[in-house]
Amino acid sequence: MAASLTISRLLAAPRSLSLSSTTTTTTKASLFSAKPFSSKSSYAPFSLKNHTHLKPLKFSTSAAKPISATISVGDKLPESTLSYLDAAGDVQTVTVSELTKSKKAVLFAVPGAFTPTCSQKHVPGFVEKSAELKAKGVDTIACISVNDAFVMKAWKESLKIEDEVLLLSDGNGDFTKAIGVELDLSDKPVGLGVRSRRYSLLAEDGVVKVLNLEEGGAFTSSGADDILKVL
Repeated sequence: MAASLTISRLLAAPRSLSLSSTTTTTTKASLFSAKPFSSKSSYAPFSLKNHTHLKPLKFSTSAAKPISATISVGDKLPESTLSYLDAAGDVQTVTVSELTKSKKAVLFAVPGAFTPTCSQKHVPGFVEKSAELKAKGVDTIACISVNDAFVMKAWKESLKIEDEVLLLSDGNGDFTKAIGVELDLSDKPVGLGVRSRRYSLLAEDGVVKVLNLEEGGAFTSSGADDILKVL
């Protein structure tokens, strides 16, 4: 069933609502030294020479364990509440059941708004293929991220997309935890904390029919084309 989906039609009654580094440099003087201040004192310029260089951020994990999640094909999606900002800037909410009940829905998740792969490939891919997906009977296409609703709105504006894809906030990670796809990036230097692994799923009337779960934030099998192949 082809449909031109807008948030107002989809949501009939929206509800308002360490980094650690190691250095071998030894400090020879206390910051709070009792020595009196002198205009003749000399100070060495600050240098990064001896500081540990930060490595580029990588989403993929190194653990050699099977990719798994709490949710699997054939399971009913757990109920959860997601949020977004409407055109007036007010916070609105929508439940998973409202997104999926009696519908064919594609939900996909990204590790974070504004991150390179998510912004340049994952979301744009679904925007580009949204008409094809809807022509094959998809009613809902939604991107979920563990970011707040304000960040998701700013991201949507930066991507210059309309309602081809709904950008929804799972701010506290409740839905992400419920389906068992948490991605702990607390050891990364950019402060991402616990986010969602990248995935895409196809659900019919709330039941998972297809689940493409990536290892960490890798992007190999969860794109729009991967969903189109199974429709």
